[in-house]
Amino acid sequence: MRQVWRELMFADEDQAAKLVRDPVAAATRPDAAMKKVLSLTLEDGSPVHSFQTLMATLQTIVRNTCRTPGGASDAPTFEITTTPNHTQKRALELIAQIKP
Repeated sequence: MRQVWRELMFADEDQAAKLVRDPVAAATRPDAAMKKVLSLTLEDGSPVHSFQTLMATLQTIVRNTCRTPGGASDAPTFEITTTPNHTQKRALELIAQIKP
């Protein structure tokens, strides 16, 4: 999950650069990663997340089982799922790309 969510988090997205940099030299953040850290926002203006804050954002998506007010305990029920916001929708799209 951390790999596919790199674009939403404070992580470096350019993984190819890791293959060519000197493993002994001090690590430096690329300009794109520094921009995320300094502005605390992504290019679309939404906030950058840590893994924990992204998980907390996703936890607000819920499915509620509802019954009409005053209905009997055996009355029919229906489910309502909250609508994901832009960040939640993108995180779910990225997770769907993971192949087993």
